[in-house]
Amino acid sequence: MIDLRSKPKQRVTVLGSTGSIGVSTLGVIARHPDRFEVFALSASTQTQMLLQQCVQFKPMFAVMASEQHGRELEQQCRTLGLSTRVLWGPEAITMIASHELVDSVMAAIVGAAGLASCLGAARAGKRLLLANKEALVVGGDYFMQAVATGGAKLLPIDSEHSAVFQSLPDDASAWASQIDKIILTASGGPFRQRDSQTLRDVTPEQACAHPNWVMGRKISVDSATMMNKALEVIEARFLFGVRPDQIEVVIHPQSVIHSMVQYRDNSVVAQLGTPDMKVPIAYGLSWPDRMASGAAALDFRSMADMTFESLDSNGHEQRFPGLKLAWSTLNAPSGSTAVLNAANEVAVAAFLERKIRFDQIHIVNLETIEAVQPASPQSLEDILALDALSRDAALEIVRRVGV
Repeated sequence: MIDLRSKPKQRVTVLGSTGSIGVSTLGVIARHPDRFEVFALSASTQTQMLLQQCVQFKPMFAVMASEQHGRELEQQCRTLGLSTRVLWGPEAITMIASHELVDSVMAAIVGAAGLASCLGAARAGKRLLLANKEALVVGGDYFMQAVATGGAKLLPIDSEHSAVFQSLPDDASAWASQIDKIILTASGGPFRQRDSQTLRDVTPEQACAHPNWVMGRKISVDSATMMNKALEVIEARFLFGVRPDQIEVVIHPQSVIHSMVQYRDNSVVAQLGTPDMKVPIAYGLSWPDRMASGAAALDFRSMADMTFESLDSNGHEQRFPGLKLAWSTLNAPSGSTAVLNAANEVAVAAFLERKIRFDQIHIVNLETIEAVQPASPQSLEDILALDALSRDAALEIVRRVGV
């Protein structure tokens, strides 16, 4: 048996450290000070929270998204006598993701904003713990090529994709010959049983009240529309190299089975656990080993029944119309998934700002896809230009249909 205490500490950069995934990651790391040390942290606007993390974990670098917030954090760190070096801006975020001293990078920046730093970590050959599904949705084959070229180890942190990864053979070359299909589970969110005719009246507060998971506002809204599952279908396509028609989604309200793999012999392998992101985070950090995560264990003696619902039943197709956009964009010209992601980010932000209704999120997404005809991106600049073009189109649609 390997004595893990004899190994050098794994240096970890946490991108998006003040979000729910970042906080959970630091919680797991704090349980294992003999195995991990925090090399760098990044945040968007929450300077006070990042300051507290700097006090606790004493990283070499702390990076804010903007100069204003960076200078504010820099002054606070200086006042407290911290040795952490404070930087700001996208280039600094990419630097701490690709730094030669870094072993692992937790990529938890929400949205397309996290793509450049994910590419930096991939090209530098890091162990990349991918909680930012948009990097794959936006970057697609271009991102996967960077992973292969850089020799990075890509470990999915989304609970569904981590579950699939844990249910697959260790030898990735065997996946194509053995997999029949991947089955992603979905909780159905807060509106699984709500009359679809009333969804126009949903408030941001209602959409953010997920029954099982504690998440940020954007991801919570995506769960309520099930656009999170559409993005996860796209992510699974690129992560596991399967065809779009080999990916299915089933509603599983209890969120105990996180996803399944059905093999050619029709056997099914699934991963189960409590709905706590510390489990996939701990697995990603410790892979190929396992370690204590801090999550509660399943108690099968007191567990309620596990149930499943088809998306073709109980009015789910009307309730969650955006889910089918995953397969339509995967079967459309390259870059279409990036258009969908950009539109959805704009639409969700507009809903949270009460500029459009909940049921209009799908309208913005659908009309943006119809309005933007992408050319296959060949570079990061191409991807960012397509993202900007798509956002402009989505904003125009928001202005036109808005309440």
